[in-house]
Amino acid sequence: MQIAQPFADPKTRGIPSLSENTWLRYFNFIALYFAQGIPEGMLTFGIPAWMAMNGKSPGEIASFVIVAVLPWSIKFIVAPLMDRYTYLPMGRKRPWILVGQAGLILSCIHLAYVPDPLNNLNHLMIAAFIVAFFGSFQDVATDGMAVDIIPAEQQATANGYMWGSKICGISISLAVGSWLLSEFSFTVAILMLAIVIGIIMLVPIFIRERQGEKIAPWTKGKASSESKKLQLSNWRMIFRSLYSVCSLRNSILVASVLFISQGGFKYMSTMLPIFTVTELGWTNLDYSRYYSTAKLVGGIAGMILGGFLMVKYGKMGMLNVYFVGTIFFIAILSFSKAYWGDRSFIYAFMIIYNLLYTFACIGIFAIAMQCCWKKVSASQFTLYMTIANLGQMSFAGLIGPIKANYSWTVSLFFAAIIIALAWLVLQFLKVDKQMQAVVELEKRELSE
Repeated sequence: MQIAQPFADPKTRGIPSLSENTWLRYFNFIALYFAQGIPEGMLTFGIPAWMAMNGKSPGEIASFVIVAVLPWSIKFIVAPLMDRYTYLPMGRKRPWILVGQAGLILSCIHLAYVPDPLNNLNHLMIAAFIVAFFGSFQDVATDGMAVDIIPAEQQATANGYMWGSKICGISISLAVGSWLLSEFSFTVAILMLAIVIGIIMLVPIFIRERQGEKIAPWTKGKASSESKKLQLSNWRMIFRSLYSVCSLRNSILVASVLFISQGGFKYMSTMLPIFTVTELGWTNLDYSRYYSTAKLVGGIAGMILGGFLMVKYGKMGMLNVYFVGTIFFIAILSFSKAYWGDRSFIYAFMIIYNLLYTFACIGIFAIAMQCCWKKVSASQFTLYMTIANLGQMSFAGLIGPIKANYSWTVSLFFAAIIIALAWLVLQFLKVDKQMQAVVELEKRELSE
C-alpha cells in the first residue's frame, strides 16, 4: 500500500481523505481519542470520587470501577467481527466508528437519567457498563483504522498524539463533569458529555478513510481498491494467523507487560480518589480540580514529547525510565505519611505520576503496535488491549480486600510492587526478534 503524503493532491475535491493527508489523519485520531476520554474521565475518576464523598465504601466504589472497565476487557469479541464484516463503500472501520459514537451519545443520555443513582447502584452500574461498552466499541474501530491508515514510520508520533488526546479528554471531562455534579446535578453533568461527544462525531461523519468512498450510504462513492485488498473474508485464516503470531514468545511477553502494568496503573488511579477523599478529607471537587489538572499536564506533555522521546532515545530505553520512575515516586508517597496533609506534596505527586503514566502508556502501546502482524494487526492489537483491560479489572478488584486488611501506606505501596513486576517482565522482551519471527510467519504462509 502506498505511503500517504503529508498534503493532499490539490486537484482532490472537497475534504482530503485520511489516507492522503498526514495532518488531517492526526486531527482525526486526536478527536476520536479525545471522545473516548470523555466518558472514561467520569466513569473511572469523577463518579468514584463523587461516590466516596457521599459515603460509599471502597468495596462499592471498586465494584463500580470494575463494571465500568469490564467492556474494555471483552472487546476482543468485537474486533474479528469488524475485520470480517463492514460496509466497504464507506471504508473498513469508519462505519463501525459511527455506530460506536452514536451508541456513546445514546448510552450517556440513558446514564444521565438513572433515578437516584447513589441509592440505585445496580441500575447505575448497568448504565455505566453500556456507556463503557460503546466506548470500547469505538476504541476497537479506531484502533483498527489506525493500523490500516497510519504508516509505520508515523506510529510513534501518532501514538503520542492519540494517547495524549485521550488523557486530555479524561482530565477535562473530570474537571468539568465534577463541577457540574457539584453545582447542578448528575443528570446535567452526564448530558453535557453526550453533547460534546455529539459535536466530535462530526469529524468521522465528514472525513473519508480513502478518496472516492461514500460519506453516507445514500451518497455517491464506492469501495477503494486498498480496502478490498485489506478486507479479510475467511474466518479460518483470521484465527489461524492470529494464533500463530500470538503464540510467539515475545507476543506473550508483550501481553504480560500490558496486563501487569495497566493493572498497576488502574489500581493506583482508583485508589487515589478514595485516599484523598476518605483519608485526607478532600471533597470530590477538590480531588477533581487537582487530578484533572495533573492529567491535563500529562496529556499535553504526551502529545508534545511522547513520540519525540521514543524516536530519539528508543522505546525500550524510555520505558525503563518511566517504569523505574513510577516505582520510585509511588514509594515516596507511600512512606511519606508526615507530608500527606500538605496538598502541594500530593499535587506534585499527581503531576509527576500522570507524566510518567502517560509516557509509559504511549511507549508500551507503540511497542504493542510494532509487534503486530499487519495481516491480522487490528485483531491482534485489540487482543493486547483486551488483556491490558483485564489487568485493570483484576487489580482494581484487589482494592477492597487490601484496604480492609492493611494500612494506607501498604495499600499505596502495593501499586509500586505491581509496576516493579511489569518492569521485570519487560527486561525479557525482544522486539527485534518478534519482528523477525513475524517475517518467518509470512514466508511460511507464502510457501504453503
